[in-house]
Amino acid sequence: MQDCVFCKIVAGEIPCYKVFENRNFLAFLDIKPQGAGHTLLIPKKHFRWVWDLPAGRQVSPNYNEYFETVRDIYEVLRNKLSPDWIELRILGMDIPHTHIHLIPHWNKKPPYNPADFEQIAKLLV
Repeated sequence: MQDCVFCKIVAGEIPCYKVFENRNFLAFLDIKPQGAGHTLLIPKKHFRWVWDLPAGRQVSPNYNEYFETVRDIYEVLRNKLSPDWIELRILGMDIPHTHIHLIPHWNKKPPYNPADFEQIAKLLV
C-alpha cells in the first residue's frame, strides 16, 4: 500500500530499529515506546486487520504463523531484557496495517532507558 508507513518500513524507505526479520514478518522498536524494548511485529505483506490474515496453513503468511512469531518475539524479550511481564496489545487504529505491540514492564525501574534504541536493538537481535 503506497501511503502505509509500515509498508514503507518493510520496503526500506523509512529506517527502523529491527529486532527480528524473516520472509513474512518484521519486528522493530516502537518510535514512541511505552517502555524499554517496546516492539511492534508486523506482517511484511499489507493486511489492514489481524483478522484479515488467512487462517489456513496452506497460505503464507497466515494467522497461525503470526502468533507463533509473536511467541518467539515474546521469548526474546523475556530472555534478553528480563522484564517482570510483557503486555500484548492488538489495536490497529493508529496505523492501517496490522501490528501487535509487545511491551515489557518492570515492577521497579527498568534497567534500560526506552530512548536507547540502538543499545536495545543490538541486545535483542
